[in-house]
Formats: sequence, C-alpha cells, structure tokens
Amino acid sequence: MQFIKSGIDINFIGTRKFAFYVSLALIFISVFSLIIHKGPRYGIDFAGGTLIQVKFPSPTDIENIKSGLKNMDLGKSSVQLFGEPTENEYLIRTDKSVATAEGFSDKVKDALKSATENDVDIRRVEMVGPQVGEDLREKALFALFYALLFITIYISGRFESEWFKSGAMAGALIFCVYSLSNFDVSIPFLMAAALIITLVLFWFLKLKYAMGAIAALMHDVTITVGVFSIFGKEFSLPIIAALLTIIGYSLNDTIIVFDRIRENLKRFHKNPLDVTLNKSINETLNRTLLTSLTTLVVVLTLFILGGEIIHDFAFAMIIGVLIGTYSSIYVASPILLVWQEYEKRK
Repeated sequence: MQFIKSGIDINFIGTRKFAFYVSLALIFISVFSLIIHKGPRYGIDFAGGTLIQVKFPSPTDIENIKSGLKNMDLGKSSVQLFGEPTENEYLIRTDKSVATAEGFSDKVKDALKSATENDVDIRRVEMVGPQVGEDLREKALFALFYALLFITIYISGRFESEWFKSGAMAGALIFCVYSLSNFDVSIPFLMAAALIITLVLFWFLKLKYAMGAIAALMHDVTITVGVFSIFGKEFSLPIIAALLTIIGYSLNDTIIVFDRIRENLKRFHKNPLDVTLNKSINETLNRTLLTSLTTLVVVLTLFILGGEIIHDFAFAMIIGVLIGTYSSIYVASPILLVWQEYEKRK
C-alpha cells in the first residue's frame, strides 16, 4: 500500500535542532512532574495495600461509602467510580495491607450496607503487602534496564559488528548494578545512573548506532512515564508490560530506518551524511506511518471500548506509539549526524 508518494523529500534533518528542543522540553516537564509528585503514582501492585471492588444496585454517594469504611481500620482509603456510571461499581483502595481471610468480605459488605442503606455485591478483594510491592517495583525496574541493555548489544552487533565490545560492556554494567543492588542503594537512582554511564561508554567506545537507539528508547520511556505522572494515572504491572511493548515497537521502527541508512551510506558514499539521513528517513516514511497508524487504530479501539481494566495500558500504548514514531525520526537518526559533526570538530 502506497500511503505516501515515492520521491517525497521532507527536510526532517533540517529541523532537527527544533526537534531536539521539543524533546528536551518534554523530558524536562516529565522529570519535573516526577520530582513534584515524588515519583509515579504507584498502584497497589507496587505500593502495597488492599483493593476492593463493589457493586450497588442503584447510585450511591461516595462519602457514604467512605463513612462505612472508617470503622474497619483500613487505613487511608480512596473511592472512585469504576466503569460506566450506570453500572454503579466502585473501586476502594487502601494504603494498609489487610489480611483478607474468610469473613473479611462479609464484614465489608455489612459495613457498606449499613452506611449506604443499599445492597452491595463484593466483586473482588486483592491484597499486596508492602514488601511484596517493593520487590515487584525493583524487579520491574531491572526488567526495563536489562531490556534496554540487551537491545544495545544487538544494535552494536548488527550495525557495527561490535558484539564483543558491547557484550563486555553490558556484562560489566550488569555485574556492577547487581553488586550495588545488594547494598542500601536506591534502585531508581541506580538504574538512572547506570543508563547515563551506558550512554557515556557508547560515546567513548564509538558505538554510535547503539547510542542513537538507546537514547531514543530512554526518551520514549521517560516521556510516557512523565505523561502518567502529569495526568495522575496509576503505575502498575500492566504499565510495565506497556513500556516493554513500547520499547520493542520503537526499536523496530528505529532498526528499519537504520537499515536504510546503512544501505544508502554504501550506495551514496559521496553524499553528505545529512543528505543520506534525510533520504533514508523519507524512503522509510511510508512504512513508518502505515505501521504507526494501524497500531494506533488497535490501541485506540482498546482505549475506547476495552473497558476500565485495560484503559491505562491502552493509554500508555497510544503515548508510546506517537513518541516512538517521533523519536525514530528526530532522535535516533540525527544522533549519527551529531556524532559526525563532533568528529569533524575534534
């Protein structure tokens, strides 16, 4: 399918500086929001606590639900409407992990029935201990870090034939991160420091393709997490799955562009690099847009019709697809040009 006419010549590389400023602004806003909110708004998966989903036969005032929970020693709790307003379902979240033994659901049911003067159906009760939540949070960060690191080995080996160099670097980083994680070191800080060190090592080892790819992926993840922080959406295990999916999607898009750049560098080796980069991006633009649009149709359908459970996952995917497409064009590829300009100045 020819979505864009062949021979199109949009000057993407010519607007790279403006795009860099846009990316820096988005990253700054994302990081600032995370600092202000003291990190993402963790769901029960990561923060620990108790989740109770209830359904009433008729509309019920949220304040009455809260008053019914006060005598149950559930700690700080929040109540929100779940699903369509006509369904009269509510999610109750508490920051206290309560032993949900047999009889707990009956106690909740009796307390809510007394406070609301309405019948209530307990749909589900979930409890995650604080230690379990912390362990899950750390494992999720490690999963993202290792995914990014192994991706760099693949990129370095495929485009620069530096399997050993990138593998040794990744192995050393994994060893250092694993060793430091056994001490009292903040895992988020450790992951951030390790990724920055990774970019610095790429620079000195001259692994320009890997640096472009990892910078684009870090750009995508940071902005997606920042958007969740700005909108106050919960960060849970399905969102980690969404971020890993976004990494894979964005990487696939970047590899397509990199492949065409490598081919055109051989065919038009006398052309300036910026001309070759622009030509390569334009030649893959049709495939990039078709892939992005078809993926967006799917995730938009999930977002609108998928229901409350999958709503945040689909939202993360929408942001990730848009940012991932943008970064493949305006972040990953222009880094190759920045590299060449630095080498010329040196």
